[in-house]
Amino acid sequence: MTKRLWFAAVLAALPAAGADAAVTILGDGYARKCYEAAEFNRGGRAAFADCDLALKFDKLSRSERAATHVNRGILFMQGRDYASAIADYDTALGIDGDLAEAYVNKGIAVLHRGGSETLAVDLLSRGIALEPNRVEVALYARGVAHEKLGRVREAYDDYRQAAALKPDWPEPAQELTRFKVVE
Repeated sequence: MTKRLWFAAVLAALPAAGADAAVTILGDGYARKCYEAAEFNRGGRAAFADCDLALKFDKLSRSERAATHVNRGILFMQGRDYASAIADYDTALGIDGDLAEAYVNKGIAVLHRGGSETLAVDLLSRGIALEPNRVEVALYARGVAHEKLGRVREAYDDYRQAAALKPDWPEPAQELTRFKVVE
């Protein structure tokens, strides 16, 4: 397998939807429905409508509004509309500049879009520093970005940390099998 095709295979293992980094919304309004669609990979017109209605009509706190933008961004990523996803993550960060999941998901979207691996590493690193709910997803994605940049040691370290945090998630452990550690 060529290096380029291998990277495509690694990117395919990344959560394209970013659903592993959805932001929880409590209650029973449209924002909750938007969250559930993002968390459980249930995109479609109804899911986007729920997100849009939440942003328009629900009485959301600043953090809930930011979370709803992240969750709608995840729905855009499920449909591989990375530009719209990134726009939603940017809006979320404009509301709450310390929202870890916005950085993580934006980093994943940038990585899927391609050509900006350094930016993806920076975004994922910022998200990791802010302690996202599922840091193993961010570490794995950052490992992919490091590897695309030729930073093999950093990639190995990120895959190893992701595997240690989530031992039942097969992708990081599978990536580690390709490495040979020499002392």
